[in-house]
Amino acid sequence: MPIKNRFAELLPEITAWRRGLHEQPELLYDVHKTAAFVAEKLREFGCDEVTEGVGQTGVVGVIRGKASGSGRSVALRADMDALPIHEITGLDYASKTPGAMHACGHDGHTAMLLGAAKYMAETRNFDGTVVLIFQPAEEGGAGAKAMLDDGLLDRWKIDEIYGVHNAPGLPVGEFASCAGPLQASSDEFEIIVHGKGGHAAEPHRAVDTTLVAAQIVVSLHSIVSRSIDPLHRVVLTVGTFKTDSQASNIIPDTARMEGTVRCLDPEARGLAEGRVRRVAEDTASAFGASAEVIWTPGYPVTVNDATAVARAVDAARAVATRVDDTARPIMPSEDFSYFLEQRPGAYLFIGNGDSAMCHNPAYNFDDDVIPYGCSFFAELVERRLPAA
Repeated sequence: MPIKNRFAELLPEITAWRRGLHEQPELLYDVHKTAAFVAEKLREFGCDEVTEGVGQTGVVGVIRGKASGSGRSVALRADMDALPIHEITGLDYASKTPGAMHACGHDGHTAMLLGAAKYMAETRNFDGTVVLIFQPAEEGGAGAKAMLDDGLLDRWKIDEIYGVHNAPGLPVGEFASCAGPLQASSDEFEIIVHGKGGHAAEPHRAVDTTLVAAQIVVSLHSIVSRSIDPLHRVVLTVGTFKTDSQASNIIPDTARMEGTVRCLDPEARGLAEGRVRRVAEDTASAFGASAEVIWTPGYPVTVNDATAVARAVDAARAVATRVDDTARPIMPSEDFSYFLEQRPGAYLFIGNGDSAMCHNPAYNFDDDVIPYGCSFFAELVERRLPAA
């Protein structure tokens, strides 16, 4: 196997950590038990610094190499939070918290970075500093931004940053990534249509918000097909549609819809917002109604630095069974994007085998992935900060 032998030895221990984390999922910034466990392990490993409470509940560990002449630092990130989903796996170590589970594999990400930290604290076979970032609130809470706002990059003088995310459907032992956009931005919108309520038998005396809102839904989907460059991938979805009517013979005063827009190109992202507003407002006006648009910006596009991803791919090839460096971008979003806006770095996918998809109540992280993820982190550090 191409993995480092030490991680084969450590696999039972790291697996136990992972399964313990899986049993006790925590949401968003409320990851106090997880963060305490991480900090305890980092201190046990002999990390040179361990700081808690960064970005509310994030943890930062520092390991200095045998030499420090390079003066450079590499940061590695893992996310710690779970999802508000009820687990149905039936595993012995299934979630003990009703309505919450690690349905995206962040328990695995945290365990892999802890395993790599144990190894690097033992060997210190590098010249420079490794900064270990354990982040809360990736699942919609922008925990990466919170840690950045807390001075993460300057406090620990981070030069470059890397992370991985498990990928169901990609074989265990394989990695995939690409230069440039890897994951989409994610923005949310709410459209509130105001009309004039009335009796369903007398529509001419009312302004039918249901009809207006339905026209808006149909028109919104023309934005992608007719306003966006076909080479710029954009997804627009209206996920909810409701009115304030409680009966079939009432034309409601108000109708509401909520949706999301995903983009791989920042220019298309800005255009999409403008078009959503224009389509909603003008369509409503044409029917004698009005539309209020509430746009909530989400995570930016995750854009890999070309040089950094090439370096990460080289490290992955040293420990993986296969690496695809021309992977197709995907439309789910990732708040690692905030880090990549500030520093060069790369995000990679690591195969989770034939598992249920992420965010599925039957999902489970495959523990056979652990030695590959740990080996990648360690190999990357030793290549980026070579010891003399």
